[in-house]
Amino acid sequence: MSIYDYLDDVEHNKADVEFRKVQLTGNSTYIISLPKKWVKSLNLKPGSQLLISKKDNTTLMITPKEIIKPLKHKTATIIVSEKDNVDSIIRKIISLYLIGYNIIKVKSREERILYQQKDEIKNFIRKKLVGAEILSESSNELEVRVLIGYPELSLEDSLRRAYLIAISMFEDSLKALKALDSELAKEVIGVDDEIDRLYLYMVRQLKAAVQNETILRSIGLTSQRDCLGYRIVAKFVERIADHAVKIAENILSLKDPVDNLTYEKIHAMGLFAKNMFEEAINSLYKKDCILADNVITRAKSVPNLEKEFIKYIEERKNTDISTLKLIIESIRRTAEYASDIAEIVLNISIEQFVQTET
Repeated sequence: MSIYDYLDDVEHNKADVEFRKVQLTGNSTYIISLPKKWVKSLNLKPGSQLLISKKDNTTLMITPKEIIKPLKHKTATIIVSEKDNVDSIIRKIISLYLIGYNIIKVKSREERILYQQKDEIKNFIRKKLVGAEILSESSNELEVRVLIGYPELSLEDSLRRAYLIAISMFEDSLKALKALDSELAKEVIGVDDEIDRLYLYMVRQLKAAVQNETILRSIGLTSQRDCLGYRIVAKFVERIADHAVKIAENILSLKDPVDNLTYEKIHAMGLFAKNMFEEAINSLYKKDCILADNVITRAKSVPNLEKEFIKYIEERKNTDISTLKLIIESIRRTAEYASDIAEIVLNISIEQFVQTET
């Protein structure tokens, strides 16, 4: 609720709100009194404990400790049959994982879950879901449990880890291009599962944080409005990793090694995109609007760099021209995603750097 919505509620529901003065007692303690009817309706007594939390820059929430419920384990069961497509089953598991279920059971209508279904589900969970383990298994049931808690791997740590892996993938894809190193290119492709795991985990965290103030604080955020921004940033980091994979896949399809001059042009644009990605993430952690704005400004030159490169390889009539175009397109997209991250940083932090009037 915005402050404007709140003031509107005050105007139209005067019976539900009261104004109280903040008073100073002693030299350093500020107190407010509570309306007697509220105290009685909530069964509060002298000595009752209240949780006071700061929701944003304008709102304080006061909650009786007795009514704060501990986080419960959420359990869901998916009923499957031999006819069910395993991809459909996996999509349901992902959905339940993202919306915060701690225990996910997969049960078969028949006597057993097909071996192929069970094997693909188990492989997916191992590769893609952070903190999820197969806790028990029988012929007709799998029980998946999410064992990691929200504070154990914070949003910032998850995002930093995903960023470091993504930028390493991008650097390795450029190295693989120089030497036409197929083994290094395959390594880049193989690492992508880790990025997917972290992305899904971050989405799970952010979905929970939107609904629960305690989780919001435990993952390192202070405002629910930042959750959407961080989710988009996480998606952009995941997409940058995907483009590193695309570069690696295109390297595997090249017929001939790239000549030195062509590689230097690709590498220069790649280095430019990499630096933009680094600066965009740094601007996020520092809440640095000036650095973010600089990334956005620099991104405007990327399409021209791509056009110049395409003109160059077309004039040379390279036999792998279509593949090289795809590689340079992925580099351009990396730079554009970096610019998009910088725009999110501006949206999250701009109010810290401007004066507002009412």
